[in-house]
Parts: sequence; structure tokens; C-alpha cells
Amino acid sequence: MAIARNTTLAAALGASLLMPACAFAADLAEQPYVEPLPVATGGWYLRGDIGYKFYNSPNIAFVTPTYTDPWNNTSLDNTWMLGAGVGYKFNDYFRADATVDYEFNASAYGEGYCGGCSGLGYSIETADISAWTMLLNGYIDLGTYAGLTPYVGAGIGTSYLETSNISYINPNGVTGTWNGAGQWNFAWALMAGASYAITPNTALDLSYRYLNLGDAVSGYIPAGGGGTIQYNNIDANEIRLGLRYSFY
Repeated sequence: MAIARNTTLAAALGASLLMPACAFAADLAEQPYVEPLPVATGGWYLRGDIGYKFYNSPNIAFVTPTYTDPWNNTSLDNTWMLGAGVGYKFNDYFRADATVDYEFNASAYGEGYCGGCSGLGYSIETADISAWTMLLNGYIDLGTYAGLTPYVGAGIGTSYLETSNISYINPNGVTGTWNGAGQWNFAWALMAGASYAITPNTALDLSYRYLNLGDAVSGYIPAGGGGTIQYNNIDANEIRLGLRYSFY
């Protein structure tokens, strides 16, 4: 009887010791769910770009009130550009930015008929053309794969084209220069590229852009009845490398 009484006592004591441990384990298992902090997917960013422009051949002509003299063998040399901008990422799929680009001087070339050269042929006409471009751009990001985000985009805005160092060499050896001028135009662009996340806030951006800059014009030329040289439909294909820093 004494042995049975001791066994019962020991069992009761053991049960009393196990109950707090079980209750503690149950408390651990039944901790309330805590909503995780939201991950930011949008916000402001800054960007900087460098690129190389492959200009297409413009339409160049000497234009007067009474006639137009189109030039032959026209071309516009390739050149470099620098750009900067500020933008906002609305979500994982859409962002927009405002950019300002400066395109360094490119040399325009053309051969214009020399009416005062006794039928000797064409004059060689050259000019430098520089450009400022200001665009509002929108982009659609097509998803991120191993840190790489392809995208497409478009932009509209304005450009300021300025001509300088306008000169000619006539077939009879006569040379001269004309005044340059500046002109504002409507500008637009289409682009496609991909960015790579170097850090959570920094992305390297490689892209192609087609850019239509509009027209450029010389100053007044008091020859051939008086007029201007017009450099029409100036557009380019660009390869651009950029860096974006996000504040989110």
C-alpha cells in the first residue's frame, strides 16, 4: 500500500511539472500572425546617360522666296551626347521621366549648284549642327529576370538645333562663310533596352533610341536672291549607356 501511494504521488508530481512546459509550447505554437512590412515598388529616381548618335542623311536645300535648290550627296556626321533626368516609378511595370540631352557638334555636308560659277559645277557646303533635346518619356518594364529588366518606351518634347561654322568652297576656288542660327522644333523618340540591378537602388541601363529632332536653319544668306539653307528631317539612331539611382 505504501508503494502504491508513493507511485501515485510521483505521477501527480510529474504531471504538475509537465503542465507549464506544455502550456509554454502551446503559447509558442499559437503566436499571432504579424503582417510583414510592405516592400517599396515605386518612387523617385535620378538618371545620367552617355551615348553615340548615328545620324541619317538630312534633306538640305537653299531656299529663297522664288525657288528651292536641293543639295546632292548630303550627310551628317555621327557624334556623342550627354544626358540627365529625373523620374518616378509608379509600380513594377510603369515609370516616367523628364530628360535633357546635349548632342555635340556634327558636321553637315552637301553639294549645292553654283549659279555664279560659269557652269563649273557644284559648291561644297558644310556646317556644324548641335542640339539640345528635352523630352517627357514613359516606359513599360516587362518583368525582371535574374536582375535584368527589359523595357520599351516613347517620348515627346522639344529640341533646339543650332547651326555654326557654315562655309562653302566653289568649284572656281572661291570660299566664304555664312551666319548660323537656332531653331526650336517638336521632337519625339522611341526606345527599347534593359536595365540591370547593381544594388537595390542602382541600375545600369543599356538602350537603343530612335530620335527625330526636326529641322535646322542657317542665318540669312544674301546670295542667289536671298534665302536660307534648310537642314530638314534630322533624325538619328542612338546607343546609350546610363545609370539610374532610385530613392526607394
